[in-house]
Amino acid sequence: MAQPFALLKRSLSTSSNLSAAIKHVTVIGGGLMGSGIAQVAAQTGHQVTLVEVNEELLKKAQASISNNLGRIAKKLFKEKPADGEKFISDAMARLNGTTSATEAVRNTDLVVEAIIENIDLKHKLFKALDEVAPAKTIFASNTSSLSIGEIAAVTKRKDRFGGLHFFNPVPMMKLLEVIRIPETSDTTYKAMMEWGAAMGKVCITCKDTPGFVVNRLLVPYLAEAIRMYERGDASARDIDTAMKLGAGYPMGPLELSDYVGLDTSQHIMNGWYEKYPENPLFKPTESVKKLIAEGKLGIKAGEGFYKYKK
Repeated sequence: MAQPFALLKRSLSTSSNLSAAIKHVTVIGGGLMGSGIAQVAAQTGHQVTLVEVNEELLKKAQASISNNLGRIAKKLFKEKPADGEKFISDAMARLNGTTSATEAVRNTDLVVEAIIENIDLKHKLFKALDEVAPAKTIFASNTSSLSIGEIAAVTKRKDRFGGLHFFNPVPMMKLLEVIRIPETSDTTYKAMMEWGAAMGKVCITCKDTPGFVVNRLLVPYLAEAIRMYERGDASARDIDTAMKLGAGYPMGPLELSDYVGLDTSQHIMNGWYEKYPENPLFKPTESVKKLIAEGKLGIKAGEGFYKYKK
């Protein structure tokens, strides 16, 4: 009997008053992911407010978005440069910036959080936003490794809370993982799916499981390849060659680890292993610990499992 009542409660939640169309989006965090999300939202016709902690970072993010739009315009409007200029100016006109998150959310339809992967900082942010955002506003996190339910726990709008996990680089990667927690209403879920489609993304749905779909499969795969390398079963180059030529992958697992950043994947593994120590797939690898301690974080540092020319 409890299950039908829960479903009825979901359908009658505050979310039933939400407008189906998300027109104004507030993106918190102007790093690679946040600026990418803001850019795509602006170029697909949404009004966007981008929030950063200070003016310097805000200007840096806006300049990056403008440059990226310029590159897209050159490809899309090669024969019509005037149309390309209009594409850039129209998108930038829809993009506003601020250093006040609480002011930014006072009249927004959707908040997408894209700050660092720290549960305490996310709690502090969403708790403050929950106090001032209107009832219609949907909250979403772009986290790649933390629990959406745990992030939402500090708010009073769990029915209007979900995960929107984009992939880097956001303008190029077509996938969007839409995460719903048990409390996420059908109206909220539908609004997030429709917004994702309006952003030009292919949306898939996943429960609030560690790493969702892509990272849950990808990160343990990378770790297992590294364990194979650690055991001396095959060289790093041969493991990568095997997966590219034998499985058709564009990059081998150790190459991909360097590309993602060894510290990034290790941070995810550490969080999962701390929470689920009984799962051997989540155990961090010793060679990655050693490389990180030596400052060899992958491509961005010039060296990881391989050396790179800067």
